[in-house]
Amino acid sequence: MEQKKSYQLLDKKTLNKSYIRWMMYNLVATSFEFLEAFGFALSMEPIAKKIYKDNPEAQKAMLKRHSVFYNTEPQIGSLINGVVVGLEEQRALGKEEIDDDFVNGLKVGLMGPLAGIGDSMIPGMLIPILLSIGMGLSEKGSILGPIFYIVAYNTIIMLGSRFLFFKGYELGAESVDTFVGEKAQQITQAFSVLGMIVIGGVAASYVNLKLPIVLKFSSAKIDIQQILDGIFPNLLPLVLVLVSWYLMAKKGVSALKLIGIYFIAAFGGVGIAYLIQMMF
Repeated sequence: MEQKKSYQLLDKKTLNKSYIRWMMYNLVATSFEFLEAFGFALSMEPIAKKIYKDNPEAQKAMLKRHSVFYNTEPQIGSLINGVVVGLEEQRALGKEEIDDDFVNGLKVGLMGPLAGIGDSMIPGMLIPILLSIGMGLSEKGSILGPIFYIVAYNTIIMLGSRFLFFKGYELGAESVDTFVGEKAQQITQAFSVLGMIVIGGVAASYVNLKLPIVLKFSSAKIDIQQILDGIFPNLLPLVLVLVSWYLMAKKGVSALKLIGIYFIAAFGGVGIAYLIQMMF
């Protein structure tokens, strides 16, 4: 094990405790006023107790300054926790240039770019990829699909976010240049495009919607679905995906409500299709 440096106040046990608290409780006690602030403050409590163990007032002051509004993507955002831990340690060691404004300004400056990168990488890319693999494994009712998703997702998230936390602690304020500015915008745009491609592929592969309406006349029959496929293959699945996006992103409809709406619409649609076919 690497020998502890003389300018360090924190040991690995304390750092691990801070990281685990953030990963387990980053969304506790959320509100529009604070969002992830209290989860951040909770993760800073072991740090405050360690570096200000003989100064309760300094502990309170540190936790208070980390209880203001804060919001970012939690997994990639663990880098910010590591950076702040490093800064708080250096401040406790007497670096006067690290004051409240510097620490809070760094948090605010980093949380936006990292949220953009994290939202593009995890919900936009990682989750769709793992879900597509899991759905493929579960195609014939196998339990291997959900097991794969649970194990793979948690392994990647825990190892990746832990690496970022300790890398942030190691880099300190130097990491700002890497994640803010033109490079961060390019990374965000690249992952956004890749995420859209992945989501499009998943939607085309697994979203299935057809109109089971065949109009029969005396000398001919008209298959509505066949006509639609001739004009625009998989048009209905595309419309379903776009409608789902619109309702969730623009109208604030939750996923559970959307499932209920589609459940009712499916029964109603089958009934209408049956009545149309009875008429012809």
